[in-house]
Amino acid sequence: MDKHLFLFGGGPPFTPGLAGLFAELAGGAEAKISLLCLDRPGWLDYMPRYIGELEAKGLKRFRYVPLPTVSVAVAVESVRSSTGIVIGGGDTSRYADCIVDTAIAQAVRERAESGVPVAGFSAGALISPERCLISPKDNEAAVLQDRAGLGLIRGMTIAVHFSQWREEEHLRAVAARYPDGVEHYGVDEECGLYFRGGRLERTEGDGVFRLENGKLVRIARN
Repeated sequence: MDKHLFLFGGGPPFTPGLAGLFAELAGGAEAKISLLCLDRPGWLDYMPRYIGELEAKGLKRFRYVPLPTVSVAVAVESVRSSTGIVIGGGDTSRYADCIVDTAIAQAVRERAESGVPVAGFSAGALISPERCLISPKDNEAAVLQDRAGLGLIRGMTIAVHFSQWREEEHLRAVAARYPDGVEHYGVDEECGLYFRGGRLERTEGDGVFRLENGKLVRIARN
């Protein structure tokens, strides 16, 4: 069964084309979407930004999973009963603590392996690959942090808010750390990537970049 992974370089909303593809893969009107987010002030008011484009595609059933307020057991149950999974943005280290370092990670991997589409926004995108590489601009210690990711895709790294945060130096530092057999992507806000079976099939937005033989190349595969 192919894995379907959607990675966005900023926060919501979904880009329109990728929203349509995600909705279709999740089951259309019958889809049940789990949205993993952090419990922080105003989190519920922010949820319409995540689901708006999906609602426009006919999806109606959403379950919010604010972490760590919702227990790991309840989060795992929600993930296992979903036909689509969305991982929100925010504090990347906290997302890794609450998802990657708990039983939720295995539940997400199992659903992804069964063909359930997974979408990650910003922090959610960063924790999705095998390695979660957090920019110095994205943590209090102001250093590149390298920790385990969900492992939903191998052989790639991603830098988010790429042009907005001027992250080329960070992406090159990541490439120097993982120079062999790895593709390195920089993704702007309001832009996204779609991987099927671990291979890039589609992009949306003008700000998607990849390091190719040391050169930063803008790519488009719509």
